[in-house]
Amino acid sequence: MNQSELIAKVVEVSGLTRREVEHALKTAGDVVRDVLSDDGEVTLPGIGKLVTVRKAARTARNPTTGSTFTVAAKQVVKFRVAKALKDAVA
Repeated sequence: MNQSELIAKVVEVSGLTRREVEHALKTAGDVVRDVLSDDGEVTLPGIGKLVTVRKAARTARNPTTGSTFTVAAKQVVKFRVAKALKDAVA
């Protein structure tokens, strides 16, 4: 499901206008981005949780040339699926 399909489905189910749904989704995305950039976590009830994780620097190897190089440490976002969703899909 892409973004326009999601918006259309939410409009159909909720009875809200397309503009209201688009605004709500954009605002939710902005809030999630702000919270995660401050090393927080966001729980999406019944769906899962978005958390930031610090990945340490590591050494990697170029398979073509065989040379090694260092991959810098970085923050990544991980999604942990809620048990209810896992059970519903399985």
